[in-house]
Amino acid sequence: MTTLHKPHLSFWQIINMNVGFFGIQFSFGLQQSNMSPIYGYLGADEASLPYLWLAGPMTGLLVQPIIGAMSDKTTSKMGRRTPYFLIGALLCSLALLFMPFSPTLWMAASLLWILDAGNNVTMEPYRAFVSDKLSAVQTDIGFLVQSAFTGLAQTLAYLSPVILVWIGMNKDAVNSHHIPYITITAFIIGAFFSLASILWSVKTTPEIPLNAEEIAQIKKNPLNVKSVAVEIKSAFIEMPLVMKQLAVMMLFQWYAMFCYWQYITLSLSTTFFGTTDASTQGFRDAALINAKIGGFYNFMSFVTAFAMIPIVRRIGAKYTHAACLTLAGLAMLSIPSIHNQNLLFIPMIGVGLAWASIMGNPYSMLAHAIPKERVGIYMGIFNMFIVVPMFIQIMTLPLYYKSWLHGNPENVIRLAGALLLIAALAGALVSNTHKKVTIGK
Repeated sequence: MTTLHKPHLSFWQIINMNVGFFGIQFSFGLQQSNMSPIYGYLGADEASLPYLWLAGPMTGLLVQPIIGAMSDKTTSKMGRRTPYFLIGALLCSLALLFMPFSPTLWMAASLLWILDAGNNVTMEPYRAFVSDKLSAVQTDIGFLVQSAFTGLAQTLAYLSPVILVWIGMNKDAVNSHHIPYITITAFIIGAFFSLASILWSVKTTPEIPLNAEEIAQIKKNPLNVKSVAVEIKSAFIEMPLVMKQLAVMMLFQWYAMFCYWQYITLSLSTTFFGTTDASTQGFRDAALINAKIGGFYNFMSFVTAFAMIPIVRRIGAKYTHAACLTLAGLAMLSIPSIHNQNLLFIPMIGVGLAWASIMGNPYSMLAHAIPKERVGIYMGIFNMFIVVPMFIQIMTLPLYYKSWLHGNPENVIRLAGALLLIAALAGALVSNTHKKVTIGK
């Protein structure tokens, strides 16, 4: 539900409103680059590694549709979305602060649940905030700016341990639980960014107040457990065709990305050092290699998110997205065959293009296809198309890791590449939702 008139925002106003996304994505970047190594330092078995990543899809599955529906019906003095920004950011900061001090595997896994819950409380209200605040002709640029902040934040998150080594920290210094001090410091930095960036956006970019008609409409169907359940059921039944088509693409896309994040450090450790033993220097060095190439692909994402705007305007979001997924699929298929560390940066160009597209173009296609009064709930449901593939990956990959993939993490990366190629084909078949992109003056 949105007001009829929305002011035309300048480019810098759109930047300010999305600064909070920087903190959310810095947190995700720390997870992607560090959770598997942290689990390894605490004694996790590599075949069972996906189970320890269960927090993300489960909290997303449970939290985001509910929070999305709740935020659509919230009428607080701070606005519909702002309370969820602040609560989620606080939870994220606390979990990030305590995570690297985990003495046991179960504590690290438990904190990941809190961290992902906090991120999910913030995420979909933030996605809905873009549609609330921006007119239809500026929605595309709003989501691509979010994509750019994703790339910037995750670049710095991945590179934080590397930067700390550059400024003099010992990469091999670890605490009593084998967790490197560079990892601990990176998480403390993330705790600061998570809260500070949200506060910046809340301060600089207030929500558009609801008018009397909108408030009256909300009060006719007030916020309670029954109304939220009815709204979610109704939204599923009336789901637009484009959203159903996107679900197919998202299945292969996110199964692949979860495979990549979980096993890329193990794959690099196997390729370059012939080990997956987390207690070895080779494994720690592989984690730093992943930090470098991960930082690079996220930097590519940051840069190309802006460069993608005229391409989306010309050929549409779906064809742009399909092309980017194709490049990433070919890139991942090539990674295990590369034995020169410097050459790893070449496939990361493709991964970076895909990541920029993943964080912007599907949401742009969705935003043009859903009714404005249901933005929150449909953004929440759309997240289910992310977390359900992740959940399927967690439940299935351990079953065939040793048999079909021969217990080789390099084969998981190859699998991810093949699935991205299938996702590209599915994306190209989505109904055309392209609309003109304009940038604020």
